[in-house]
Amino acid sequence: MREGYVEVTGGKVWYQVIGEGSDLPLLLLHGGPGSTGFGFENLEPLTDERQIVIYDQLGCGYSDRPDDVSLWQLDRFVEELEQVRHALGLKEFHLLGHSWGTMLAASYLQTRPQGVRSVIFSSPCLSALLWAKDQAEHLREFPQEMQETVARCEAEGTTDSEEYQAAIIQYYKRHLCRIDSPPRPEDRQTNSVVYNTMWGPSEFCATGNLKSYDVTSTLHEIEIPTLFLCGRYDETKPETLAYYQSLVPGSKLHVFEHSAHKAYLEETDEYVRVVREFLRTV
Repeated sequence: MREGYVEVTGGKVWYQVIGEGSDLPLLLLHGGPGSTGFGFENLEPLTDERQIVIYDQLGCGYSDRPDDVSLWQLDRFVEELEQVRHALGLKEFHLLGHSWGTMLAASYLQTRPQGVRSVIFSSPCLSALLWAKDQAEHLREFPQEMQETVARCEAEGTTDSEEYQAAIIQYYKRHLCRIDSPPRPEDRQTNSVVYNTMWGPSEFCATGNLKSYDVTSTLHEIEIPTLFLCGRYDETKPETLAYYQSLVPGSKLHVFEHSAHKAYLEETDEYVRVVREFLRTV
């Protein structure tokens, strides 16, 4: 394993490269926005065939955390991805985005970059409208009292209240991660300012600058091998995943039957197997 820092617009981002496999490397884009690459280390079994490259996006984790909120824009993160790729000499590679990372991956592909040999959309959000629809349907499965609390707090602007945060925790236990995930290192924390600026106060309340994001009209332009992944209980509903997959000619789909939004943690062995088999076919 090697690690270091890359200069990008706005500061420095931390990266690590794991493994020495000779096949094309896999570059990983974490979720959030404002989360970190923590947990992607679970994909280390892939390194018997290829390197995996993980980086904490600017503003979170081991990367710099500037106070300039104008940096928290999709276009800058796309630019950052290209800067990381160039600095690490990734002329040819596979790309895997998870959650917000799929928005980043899709937007990066719209720039027509050379050398991306395949893309994996893991628990994707490729339409903020469809994401909102899925979250609304999930919420209706919870007790009426919780639904009313969420609606009232969002209407009153009290999403920082204890009762709203308690509702979020219950939601996350069912649709984000259904197991006790490993503790995040104290010095590798997420950034709520980035999350709130770009998305909003919760997964089911988009008020940030990504609230109208939608690339479904251009997904048919993707010409590289493509794989769509999600969990059976994911925030991204399997039906929505199937719709995305239908828009990309020749793409593949897999649903992890015992996972929510973080199948790489919840069903690590199966996740690794599916990703490995896909990359071998490219």
